[in-house]
Amino acid sequence: MDKLPDLPNIKPELLDLPTPDKLAPVGDIGHPPRILLLYGSLRERSFSRFLTEEAARILEHFGAEVQIFDPTELPMVGSVPETHPKVVELRALCLWSEGQVWCSPERHGAVTAVIKNQIDWIPLEMGAIRPSQGRTLAVMQVCGGSQSFNVVNTLRLLGRWMRMFTIPNQSSVPMAYKEFDDAGRMRPSAYYDRVVDVMEELFKMTLLLRGRSDYLTDRYSERNERARKAIDRQIDKL
Repeated sequence: MDKLPDLPNIKPELLDLPTPDKLAPVGDIGHPPRILLLYGSLRERSFSRFLTEEAARILEHFGAEVQIFDPTELPMVGSVPETHPKVVELRALCLWSEGQVWCSPERHGAVTAVIKNQIDWIPLEMGAIRPSQGRTLAVMQVCGGSQSFNVVNTLRLLGRWMRMFTIPNQSSVPMAYKEFDDAGRMRPSAYYDRVVDVMEELFKMTLLLRGRSDYLTDRYSERNERARKAIDRQIDKL
């Protein structure tokens, strides 16, 4: 290209021109990929928890470090201060994580209050820190009847809102009561194979993106806003 396009509304000094070297492989980060898993049911025999635990085993086999958050006793969002121990625990795990797995039963055609409450407690910003932005995400659901994708579709929407990199693959397990044995282990099936596919893809994408998420989520509009605020502060000092 002999001549760059005329873009009069863009400030060249704030525009990042992506190049392959800016996405060069990152050296050894020093720890395995860290994956946080959330599930959406408090029942004693919870199939979303069983599926989450199965996913955690697969991720551990790949070499990930995993943590499963127990939503029991997590208060409804807004009902207690943010200093509540369960809220602090959840947010600390979000900051610790490099990728996440969200799994919910389908209830009345949507996600459960249990999973939504956990997501609602995760703020978009904590000062200068964004607990969810740039992290990878895999979504899964369990169904009491025939296969549905209402939950995974909603979780995708939420993940996008939370500025997460949601992987293309997903898992939806119909008639989940048939897919788990008395010990809560998932029986061999095409549905189990799909869970392996999803965790494999999540692990790969987490390896690919970790160490690069800050660059990938650095936006021209936000750099421009910071520059304007810096100018305003200088004017205020005059």
